[in-house]
Amino acid sequence: MLVNAAAAADLPLKAPAAADTVFNWTGFYIGGHFGYAAGRANWLATDVGAAAPVVSESFDLFNEYDAFKGTGSYFAGLQAGYNYLLPSHWLIGLEADISAPNTLAGSQTISTPLDGQANYSDTVLQFGTARARLGYAFDRVLVYGTGGLAWTYDKLERTQLVGGNIGVGTTEAALLWRWGWAAGAGIEFPVAPSWTAKVEYLATGFGGGRKLFPAAGQSFDSDLSMQSLRVGLNYQLGGDLAKSDVFTKGVQPLEGGDFAVHGQATFVEQYAAPFRAPYAGQNSLAPNAGRETFDLDLYVGYRPWKGAEIWIDPEIDQGFGLSGTFGVAGFPSAEAYKVGQTYPYARIPRTFLRQTIDLGGESQKVDAGINQFAGSQTADRLVITVGKFSVVDIFDQNKYAHDPRGDFLNWTAVNTGAFDYAADAWAFTYGSAVEWYTGQWTFRAGVFDGSVVPNSSDLDPNFGQFQMVGEIERRYSLWDQPGKVLVTGYLTRARLGSFQDAVNLAAVTGAMPDLSLVRTYTSRTGITGNIEQQIMDGVGLFARAGYTPGNLETYAFTDVDETVAGGASLSGKLWGRSDDTLGIVGIVNMISKEHQAYLAAGGLTALIGDGMLPHPGPEQIMEVYYQLPVYSWQLTLDYQFITNPAYNRDRGPVSVVATRLHAQF
Repeated sequence: MLVNAAAAADLPLKAPAAADTVFNWTGFYIGGHFGYAAGRANWLATDVGAAAPVVSESFDLFNEYDAFKGTGSYFAGLQAGYNYLLPSHWLIGLEADISAPNTLAGSQTISTPLDGQANYSDTVLQFGTARARLGYAFDRVLVYGTGGLAWTYDKLERTQLVGGNIGVGTTEAALLWRWGWAAGAGIEFPVAPSWTAKVEYLATGFGGGRKLFPAAGQSFDSDLSMQSLRVGLNYQLGGDLAKSDVFTKGVQPLEGGDFAVHGQATFVEQYAAPFRAPYAGQNSLAPNAGRETFDLDLYVGYRPWKGAEIWIDPEIDQGFGLSGTFGVAGFPSAEAYKVGQTYPYARIPRTFLRQTIDLGGESQKVDAGINQFAGSQTADRLVITVGKFSVVDIFDQNKYAHDPRGDFLNWTAVNTGAFDYAADAWAFTYGSAVEWYTGQWTFRAGVFDGSVVPNSSDLDPNFGQFQMVGEIERRYSLWDQPGKVLVTGYLTRARLGSFQDAVNLAAVTGAMPDLSLVRTYTSRTGITGNIEQQIMDGVGLFARAGYTPGNLETYAFTDVDETVAGGASLSGKLWGRSDDTLGIVGIVNMISKEHQAYLAAGGLTALIGDGMLPHPGPEQIMEVYYQLPVYSWQLTLDYQFITNPAYNRDRGPVSVVATRLHAQF
């Protein structure tokens, strides 16, 4: 949920700095890449003790891109290497890379008389290479061939579907390292000082690997071949790492003409201390437990015409929220999504076009940044955004509390808890928004796609479930200090379950209440408020409040029907450390009587459910963070004190401590 500033109208474009006729390729480099892969696995299944395989088949690991699920056989990764350019313009080098795929997997269902019907699958979790490069530099273009060692880390699975000697539905999994060869070719060229871009084709092959499925009494033998096409960017560090300032100042962004590249990396480690927990349910927060998350983003921008910006943001995610992101409505880390994975995986959270139309007034400078070109804009302007992004990239903005990579971590601090904005499980969706800036006012409106079912990772491909959002912003000065106030309203049309209907049905059937059994196409509404006020240079106050009736289940955010939050942000310049920041916030979240009754009857939501709720109470949260620079990184120490987690007076209070490391360029 990273904040996007309003777009900039263009300044006259500046040509890239002049370079030597022959680019200096000699030295170390680091970089990132993005690509698409295809693969094929040939496999044998052999019963224990059998003289010959009972199954001999093959399947593809290629998956087309599904825009509404976000899945496909694409991947993202990192590389590092060293080049040496000979006086003859021949280049020799070494490079190692690691890649995280999204869905590089295949499966096949096979039936045999003895073993019944079973499904076999192979999923590539990670892969990489270590290769030599040999090329020739034609002035400012390098053409090269490459070859060396390749590896993958795969997950093999067998699921019994019908018959056989084990229970139907039994799934066995095994992890397999594969080792093989890699060969390919590519072209690389400089695009800005210290930056080069490349396009590369790579083929890899791996010999057979064997794993045993003991319950089924079968061994699984398979080989694997892969082909990939990737584009990459390399940042040149020079021949002497001791003279490079990348470790102290970080990577410099690529900003040349109509192209821009920025990036960020964030690591969060959180720990919930032991607390009183006389009972627990399926969605309860666990005491004395810690989890971590990591994400790595590249922000690639292009200006196709005046006032327009196209941004594509590939991302690598890894990790889990505390207890799998369960147990607290005001969840302690907005860097944790509703899905998590042990191994890094690639996503494309944002792909959007933004058009800024100047309407007049004072000219304002806009600095370059993440998802933003440098330039200027007029005070009165129209900004149109279309594509895939997060609703809270545009709505519910607050400069003191909105970025979990730079300020508070709690979900209901960085966004208003009752703002149930449309999104997939990673907080993104397709939609369009229009912003009209006029004088001290801004009016915003947007329409966004909803998920197939509440809190799902899949968006509705038919746009039959959707959300409309409207917002009014008023900027002002109070005692010569800037401030603003926002009022945001939303209307969601989707298949949602009523808490009361679920409880009533459970009373008849004798089962636990289940929202999925009572969903009907209906409307969910809500309204929120948001204020920020600078008190003096380096000191700011903020507050949030929100309300939704609470008769229907949460569609995409969290279990909050009423909320109020307030806090302060203090710059370290007040105590002689101008690059430090101290923040503090207090939050009170509440749910309706119907919401409480559903949880008391044993119902579960997407985030909470302790199996009972005999003594409900408001969820009260205090968060304090201190952020300071460590070379090119920002280190944050964070503490949260949560009373009545999941609105349950019987459990807690909970102390949650966290460490965050963040860097961006």
